[in-house]
Amino acid sequence: MDVEEKLKEWNERVVKAWTSKKTERKQTFSTKSGIQVKALYTPLDWRGDYVERLGFPGEYPYTRGVYPSMYRGRLWTVRQYAGFGSAEQTNERFRNLLRAGQTGLSVAFDLPTQLGLDPDHPLAYSEVGVVGVSIPHWREMSLVMEGIPLDQVTTSMTINATAAELASMYVATAEARGIDRRKLDGTVQNDILKEYIARKNFIYPPKPSMRYSVDLIEYMSREVPKWHPISISGYHIREAGGDAVQEVAFTIADGIEYVRRTVERGVDVDSFAPTLSFFYAAYMNLFEEVAKFRAARRVWAKIMRDWFHAKRPESMIMKFHTQTGGAELTAQQPEVNLIRTTIQALAAVLGGTQSLHVNAYDEALGLPTEKAAKLAVRVQQVIAHESGVTDTVDPLGGSYYVEWLTDELEERIWKKIEQIEKLGGMVRAIELGFPQREIAESSYSTQRRIEAGELVIVGVNAYREEGQEDIEVFKPDPEGREKVLDRLRKYRSERNEMKVRDALNEIRKAAEKDGVNLVPYIMAAIQRGTTVGEISGTLREVWGEYVESGVF
Repeated sequence: MDVEEKLKEWNERVVKAWTSKKTERKQTFSTKSGIQVKALYTPLDWRGDYVERLGFPGEYPYTRGVYPSMYRGRLWTVRQYAGFGSAEQTNERFRNLLRAGQTGLSVAFDLPTQLGLDPDHPLAYSEVGVVGVSIPHWREMSLVMEGIPLDQVTTSMTINATAAELASMYVATAEARGIDRRKLDGTVQNDILKEYIARKNFIYPPKPSMRYSVDLIEYMSREVPKWHPISISGYHIREAGGDAVQEVAFTIADGIEYVRRTVERGVDVDSFAPTLSFFYAAYMNLFEEVAKFRAARRVWAKIMRDWFHAKRPESMIMKFHTQTGGAELTAQQPEVNLIRTTIQALAAVLGGTQSLHVNAYDEALGLPTEKAAKLAVRVQQVIAHESGVTDTVDPLGGSYYVEWLTDELEERIWKKIEQIEKLGGMVRAIELGFPQREIAESSYSTQRRIEAGELVIVGVNAYREEGQEDIEVFKPDPEGREKVLDRLRKYRSERNEMKVRDALNEIRKAAEKDGVNLVPYIMAAIQRGTTVGEISGTLREVWGEYVESGVF
């Protein structure tokens, strides 16, 4: 009896069993993204040639991983996203995490820093140091990195609209310590397109914002070659309510836009493509998340080879950081979040991530406590050293279900990318409100499924408990804001105002001309004593500020 005949016989027995007695569970199953899941997968669900569709780790199409030996050779970078209050507090948290075994830093900035406002701006005062650390000038960056060997750690900075200013501060800090910028390793997010789509922390209109982002890609890939000048981010798309398909499709469409704009400048694709990086979420449906990561690598490799004619294998590799799903954390029974983040982190590892941040279990209540942050590091260490999943490469490869789901997700991702291309690319799609509308609809659909009990959230719509647990909540230093303001006043009093004015004038002139890379002017201005707010204010005068039209 062949597989097809045996499967037919098995299905008949299953249907008979289901109809002959009461079943405890529903009979229709689907992933979190709404993909229908069959009861069983067999070789009949396998599509295509093994070498063409899967290949081998470290080889095109990179479905099974970007490096030949993956975690047998080296584990992923262990990161924890941190930043709050004053520079001193953030530095202390970084040091504690490094002592706990973290292997890379990840900096969270407050809203004024992200939006190009100095701490003493009237709109900034109440937000200074609240959701991240305030860094208005390079000496504040130096305090955050005090005692940390910048030529030995990798640092990721979640910053977009002011990415060039913060990257310049990091370089200035390193060079003030005698460290060659070419030795610096890390990532600056610099993904302004996803800000328009999901996060909304933009400043300028899309056209000059794209110039700003591409300027940084072009400059850093040449001058700071170990640095990743952009982290093309699907995480915030997912957190805004997008599903797994939208997360990958919109992210890759953003990536296409950045590559296209850089190549249009006459920059050889193989000179910068290896420095591109990506950033995804890991959510609760373990198999869908694993398949999502595998499909994403395959799609990107094909785009870089066939669309942009990249020649170097490194140009076709999608290297990515993963963060566990913040939107899936619950304030109810928060310690259960430890289980959620463990499953999410496991999905990221099984999916082949290069870097990983695990959310702390108490983040639905506030900034993570020291205890919760350390436990989040321990989750990664237990997976790495005790679970056995790092012993072989792509351990779920060959699973009939995982391979079918990888193919299914890839097919849906391609369709979404093709839609965006027909609209004229991602910038035009954003102007038309296409991705914003799709994410809003997906978010609404998910909420309806939760309310209907179709998606079970333990502690929220099932297994609820009365009362609230007494959970310690972290509180930033209440004097942190005043410390930042005092240092800002001192910094301004000690600088050469004529040099500052000249530097800002040079930025203004450069911004007014097409074809001039802004980054050298921003870097020079930072070193002469300008602040984030002053540089951003100058660019606002030239480019204006963006206000969404509400088209969707």
